[in-house]
Amino acid sequence: MIAKARGVYVDCSPQKARLVIDLIRGRSAAEALNILRFTRKRVARDVLKILRSAIANAESNPEKPVDVEDLYVSNIFVDGASTRFRRRMMPAPMGRAYRFVKRQSHITIGLDARES
Repeated sequence: MIAKARGVYVDCSPQKARLVIDLIRGRSAAEALNILRFTRKRVARDVLKILRSAIANAESNPEKPVDVEDLYVSNIFVDGASTRFRRRMMPAPMGRAYRFVKRQSHITIGLDARES
Protein backbone atom coordinates (compact mmCIF):
# COMPACT_ATOMS: atom_id res chain seq x y z
CA MET A 1 0.00 0.00 0.00
CA ILE A 2 1.47 3.33 -1.10
CA ALA A 3 -0.74 5.72 0.86
CA LYS A 4 -3.55 5.61 3.36
CA ALA A 5 -6.10 8.08 4.72
CA ARG A 6 -8.71 7.65 7.42
CA GLY A 7 -11.86 9.60 8.24
CA VAL A 8 -13.10 9.10 11.78
CA TYR A 9 -16.53 9.82 13.21
CA VAL A 10 -18.16 10.52 9.86
CA ASP A 11 -21.85 11.33 10.44
CA CYS A 12 -23.32 8.48 8.42
CA SER A 13 -24.30 4.94 9.27
CA PRO A 14 -21.84 2.26 8.15
CA GLN A 15 -24.55 0.56 6.09
CA LYS A 16 -25.15 3.69 4.00
CA ALA A 17 -21.43 4.41 3.66
CA ARG A 18 -20.80 0.88 2.33
CA LEU A 19 -23.23 1.56 -0.53
CA VAL A 20 -20.94 4.37 -1.73
CA ILE A 21 -17.55 2.73 -1.16
CA ASP A 22 -18.64 -0.36 -3.09
CA LEU A 23 -18.89 1.88 -6.16
CA ILE A 24 -15.17 2.78 -6.12
CA ARG A 25 -13.46 -0.36 -4.79
CA GLY A 26 -10.73 -1.46 -7.23
CA ARG A 27 -11.10 1.56 -9.53
CA SER A 28 -8.37 3.98 -10.53
CA ALA A 29 -8.07 7.11 -8.41
CA ALA A 30 -9.16 9.44 -11.22
CA GLU A 31 -12.19 7.30 -12.03
CA ALA A 32 -13.11 7.08 -8.34
CA LEU A 33 -12.95 10.88 -8.04
CA ASN A 34 -15.38 11.24 -10.95
CA ILE A 35 -17.76 8.63 -9.58
CA LEU A 36 -17.85 10.27 -6.15
CA ARG A 37 -18.26 13.75 -7.62
CA PHE A 38 -21.52 12.75 -9.34
CA THR A 39 -22.93 10.35 -6.74
CA ARG A 40 -26.07 11.74 -5.13
CA LYS A 41 -25.48 10.32 -1.65
CA ARG A 42 -24.54 12.71 1.16
CA VAL A 43 -21.68 10.52 2.39
CA ALA A 44 -20.03 10.71 -1.05
CA ARG A 45 -18.70 14.18 -0.14
CA ASP A 46 -16.94 12.78 2.93
CA VAL A 47 -15.51 9.81 0.99
CA LEU A 48 -14.32 12.22 -1.72
CA LYS A 49 -12.53 14.30 0.89
CA ILE A 50 -10.80 11.21 2.34
CA LEU A 51 -9.82 9.99 -1.15
CA ARG A 52 -8.27 13.37 -1.98
CA SER A 53 -6.33 13.19 1.28
CA ALA A 54 -5.00 9.73 0.38
CA ILE A 55 -3.91 10.98 -3.06
CA ALA A 56 -2.12 13.94 -1.45
CA ASN A 57 -0.41 11.54 0.97
CA ALA A 58 0.82 9.46 -1.98
CA GLU A 59 2.14 12.55 -3.80
CA SER A 60 4.02 13.88 -0.79
CA ASN A 61 5.80 10.62 0.09
CA PRO A 62 9.52 11.26 -0.67
CA GLU A 63 10.58 7.61 -0.19
CA LYS A 64 8.35 6.17 -2.93
CA PRO A 65 7.71 8.66 -5.74
CA VAL A 66 4.61 7.63 -7.64
CA ASP A 67 2.67 8.92 -10.62
CA VAL A 68 -0.90 9.88 -9.70
CA GLU A 69 -2.31 8.27 -12.88
CA ASP A 70 -1.05 4.85 -11.69
CA LEU A 71 -2.90 4.94 -8.36
CA TYR A 72 -5.95 2.79 -7.69
CA VAL A 73 -8.14 2.12 -4.66
CA SER A 74 -6.68 -1.11 -3.35
CA ASN A 75 -8.16 -1.20 0.14
CA ILE A 76 -11.31 0.54 1.35
CA PHE A 77 -13.56 -0.33 4.26
CA VAL A 78 -16.00 1.13 6.77
CA ASP A 79 -16.17 0.40 10.48
CA GLY A 80 -18.85 1.50 12.88
CA ALA A 81 -17.87 4.15 15.40
CA SER A 82 -18.90 4.17 19.03
CA THR A 83 -22.52 5.17 19.54
CA ARG A 84 -22.09 5.70 23.25
CA PHE A 85 -22.49 9.47 23.17
CA ARG A 86 -24.93 9.66 20.28
CA ARG A 87 -28.06 8.18 21.85
CA ARG A 88 -31.16 10.32 21.62
CA MET A 89 -34.70 10.12 22.98
CA MET A 90 -37.96 10.57 21.10
CA PRO A 91 -41.28 11.23 22.86
CA ALA A 92 -43.65 8.28 22.82
CA PRO A 93 -47.27 7.77 23.92
CA MET A 94 -48.29 7.75 27.58
CA GLY A 95 -45.26 9.73 28.80
CA ARG A 96 -42.71 7.20 27.62
CA ALA A 97 -39.61 7.79 25.52
CA TYR A 98 -38.12 5.71 22.73
CA ARG A 99 -34.35 5.65 22.39
CA PHE A 100 -32.69 5.81 18.99
CA VAL A 101 -29.04 5.84 18.03
CA LYS A 102 -27.32 8.31 15.68
CA ARG A 103 -24.71 6.13 13.98
CA GLN A 104 -21.25 7.19 12.85
CA SER A 105 -18.51 5.57 10.76
CA HIS A 106 -14.75 5.28 10.43
CA ILE A 107 -13.77 5.18 6.73
CA THR A 108 -10.30 3.96 5.66
CA ILE A 109 -8.94 4.23 2.10
CA GLY A 110 -5.68 2.66 0.92
CA LEU A 111 -4.09 3.42 -2.45
CA ASP A 112 -1.58 1.38 -4.39
CA ALA A 113 0.20 1.76 -7.74
CA ARG A 114 -0.64 -0.42 -10.73
CA GLU A 115 2.15 -2.22 -12.54
CA SER A 116 2.54 -0.68 -15.98
